[in-house]
Amino acid sequence: MSFEINGTNFPQAPRAGQCLRTFLRELGHFGVKKGCDAGDCGACTVLLDGEPVHSCLIPAFRAEDRAITTIEGLGGEIGAHPMQQAFLDAQGFQCGFCTAGMIVTCAALNQAQRTDLGAALKGNICRCTGYRAIEDAIHGKTNVEASVEAGDAFGRSLAAPAGPDVVRGMARYTFDTEIEGLLHVKLLRSPHAHARIIAIDRSAAMTVPGVHAVLTHEDAPSVLFSTARHEKDWMDPEDTRILDDIVRFVGQKVAAVVAESEGAAEEACHRLKVDYEILPALIDPEQAMAPGAPLVHPDRTSANRVADAQRNLVAETHGEFGDVAAALAASAVTYEATFHSQRVQHAALETHGGLAWLDDAGVLNVRTSTQVPFLTRRALSDIFQLPLDKVRVFCERVGGGFGGKQEMFVEDILALAALKTGRPVKLELTREEQFTATSTRHPMRVHIKAGADADGRLTALQLDVLSNTGAYGNHGPSVMFHAVSESIAVYNCPNKRVDGFVVYTNTVPAGAFRGYGLPQALIAVEAAIDELARQLGISPYDMRRRNIIKQGDPMLSPPPSEYHDVLYGSYGLDQCIDLVERAMQVDQPQPELSPEWLTGDGIALTMIDTVPPAGHIADAMIALNDDGGFDLTVGTAEFGNGTSTVHRQIAATVLATTVDRIRLRQSDTAHGGHDTGAYGSTGTFVAGKATQAAAIQLATELKAAAAGAWLCDTASCTLEGEFVVSGVRRMSFAELAKLAREAGRPLVAHGSSEGTPRSVGFNVHGFRIAVNTGTGEIKILRSVQAADAGVVANPMQCRGQVEGGVAQALGAALYEEMVIDAEGRVTNPKFRDYHLPSFADVPRTEVLFAETSDTIGPLGAKSMSESPYNPVAAALGNAIADATGIRFTAPPFKPDRLFPALHEKFGDSGGQLPR
Repeated sequence: MSFEINGTNFPQAPRAGQCLRTFLRELGHFGVKKGCDAGDCGACTVLLDGEPVHSCLIPAFRAEDRAITTIEGLGGEIGAHPMQQAFLDAQGFQCGFCTAGMIVTCAALNQAQRTDLGAALKGNICRCTGYRAIEDAIHGKTNVEASVEAGDAFGRSLAAPAGPDVVRGMARYTFDTEIEGLLHVKLLRSPHAHARIIAIDRSAAMTVPGVHAVLTHEDAPSVLFSTARHEKDWMDPEDTRILDDIVRFVGQKVAAVVAESEGAAEEACHRLKVDYEILPALIDPEQAMAPGAPLVHPDRTSANRVADAQRNLVAETHGEFGDVAAALAASAVTYEATFHSQRVQHAALETHGGLAWLDDAGVLNVRTSTQVPFLTRRALSDIFQLPLDKVRVFCERVGGGFGGKQEMFVEDILALAALKTGRPVKLELTREEQFTATSTRHPMRVHIKAGADADGRLTALQLDVLSNTGAYGNHGPSVMFHAVSESIAVYNCPNKRVDGFVVYTNTVPAGAFRGYGLPQALIAVEAAIDELARQLGISPYDMRRRNIIKQGDPMLSPPPSEYHDVLYGSYGLDQCIDLVERAMQVDQPQPELSPEWLTGDGIALTMIDTVPPAGHIADAMIALNDDGGFDLTVGTAEFGNGTSTVHRQIAATVLATTVDRIRLRQSDTAHGGHDTGAYGSTGTFVAGKATQAAAIQLATELKAAAAGAWLCDTASCTLEGEFVVSGVRRMSFAELAKLAREAGRPLVAHGSSEGTPRSVGFNVHGFRIAVNTGTGEIKILRSVQAADAGVVANPMQCRGQVEGGVAQALGAALYEEMVIDAEGRVTNPKFRDYHLPSFADVPRTEVLFAETSDTIGPLGAKSMSESPYNPVAAALGNAIADATGIRFTAPPFKPDRLFPALHEKFGDSGGQLPR
């Protein structure tokens, strides 16, 4: 057989049944990605005789004698296809994992298809961008600033350093590498929600040719840990083992097979015989708290950081300021309701996975898709009793995270397999495993009571929160504490009460997810603000203006916090409200709607602490090179959050150079230093401060070196345009590097940040929508978000973070939902059954920035990758209530969820009734 790939003939024959995607990757075409293996996401798109196809659906043998073009060959002899350049000019990517397939599809569009991009791009999913930058690329819009003077990088819309490699399919993600002698790991998973493993018979599995090992709980350390990764271990319960003799949810790993091929490992998994003792299972969190309920972790104690295992409580919190009951009784208006939020999947296009091997020095190397390489190294060191310098964890580019990769789901079993076999091993989760065996957003029940006086001043706020953490605690306590904190701390109110519970159930675990509990709480809090305003006849904007905290006000949520380092680094919440109100008042053409469509507006606001409490550490190192450029080493991972761009902008600005002169190394524990990880809105705010500190120190060293050569005062020296200048004297950075080399004293500096004090960020979102009373369909007519990001480090990139956060939040607000049946099984573990937003689903969002400068963040900046998600569902819920007069309390707001109440109120007339 012969295959023509990018103009070159390959004589290799595919294996029987092999799809084109895996065949191309085995031939080294790593730009062809795996996102679903079901034809749903488009990450594997290639051209077959000029037509875009999902290569995961094409049997490889069917491509014989046909022209196959992958992203690497799209440009042909010219090097870069015009569509690749267009994506580079528009920066039509974030993590970039979907970009190769997206570009291949876009490059094949004809003029007719370009007029209906919703239909043309329905087979390509992007989880990061919100699609606006992709649309810009298709229409030839340039978003990147072409040239910036030395020292003027910060605050400019500069391109991501990996951009050229991303658009050419050359950026390397976790599995885009070849390792000789690689073995494959497949996992046998529990079919039961709760069971004890009595015995595992591996004899039949070991007869499968190519099987090297079958690993069970008997082969693994019995150490308890948390899959959640934080700088401080006390933040998470210790309730997890690598492999356990008790399984607590459908999908939990039971055994690992290590074999020469994935096929052999899968076959061996099928042959394993497991004898289970079925135990009572809890699916409903309310029932889990009831007296006499079965216990999920009966032997866990406070020593494991579990609050009360005998009540299935992982954590709880209670506190009150003032007297809420008395204040509610005396209020002019009150509101009380219960809201429920659903289970949502992160759906990063690159699933969890990694490779592990022992090198010649006996170091355990783990190449993985993670947001937290340094914390993962520490965990592996503890679990396997290895010295820290004998463990290396690193990643290149990560295909999306959204908090889901602030966990250790695969690295532990990879390490076990590598240590047991002595061979390099690979584990790549399937899309179904990603749904059923990693983590989700915490489903929550939030009961709210709120009151206000006749002038619209809040008198009382009370939250009663029940959070379902699933079978393991992961981030359960921290998510709950976060949910009840900033959601009400943003409002001045003399009487506040909080009661919160985090409960174990025998369901897939919940964990960290963009927003970290705030979206679930905000949908209740912001609804209450709107309902009180409606009763008083006050506009939703004015109701918030009367009650939001102002700069200098205490940010309070009961019980009192032991951490008092959250400050107003900058305050732009008032600006954000004004910006959204003005934008919503601007007249724009609206579609003609028939009488059964009702329109309404809604807003919601959010505040977020830009760093987790109790410390978040980042180190940076920067050195002057012989050519006058700089090597910058940081620990933060790049997964579409844009920190790689911002770190270079910070260093280039401080050192009076251009970003192309800053060469970046990152996310590898072998580089030294420490970095807690890229989560909690810290990539810019904490790690960026470390880069700034290192660059400032190196600038001082440069000036001192030049002053020493000139025998002048260091204070007379400045950095200007890649020179040290003192009066009429000028010395280039390259000349300084030569002097330092000759003196045997390389010019290098270190910087660090400990994540305290912390600042706060603000976001306000506004929607104008139309609701069809006959069908329950929702049309979004206008979407606006204003953000206080301090000095915006990179406006183009920051706007993209907001747009992507809004798109992801809209998916959860409108249709995303993981469905779990009465036996604890996830019934829709595929993209096809789980509606991710596609191009046609996402409206353009107008993004506006407050004009502030943060006194704490690097060069006045705050982070803005997490918080844009938070107010979206709440604002949409308020808009639906404004349009229909009905308060819907449980997203997703699907047509079938809205229809019964709409039909009851409006009947079959389909027309607007008086309200």
